Amino acid sequence: MVKYFSPEWGVEFCKAINSNEKYQKAAATWEGDFIFVSTSDEGDIHLYMDLWHGECRGTKKVGPDDTAEFVITGPYEQWVKVAKKEADPIQLMMVGELKLEGDMTKIMRATKAAVELVNSISMVEGTEF
Repeated sequence: MVKYFSPEWGVEFCKAINSNEKYQKAAATWEGDFIFVSTSDEGDIHLYMDLWHGECRGTKKVGPDDTAEFVITGPYEQWVKVAKKEADPIQLMMVGELKLEGDMTKIMRATKAAVELVNSISMVEGTEF
């Protein structure tokens, strides 16, 4: 079992992305890195992910002062809904449940890649919420 949003889970998520052929195809022209921030009463977790041309080139836990082209921040509970496919991350951004720092237009041009990125979460076996 790997705790969702932990550094260990991030490594497994990266592997899942790299084994998802649909993501590789949908994100073939994507260039951009992310920091996904999960907020909770126990503290915030900042998970960096380097995504480039359909590949996850690496992931790691970072701090609040680290930067990326895109930073998406939201409560842990919302991230769990995304993982369980109970909520769409783009819609959550549109209604302010997830906060985006970065170019929303660029993300909107890559909605198929975003869908497959979320689908890759379900490929991480043993995720513990």
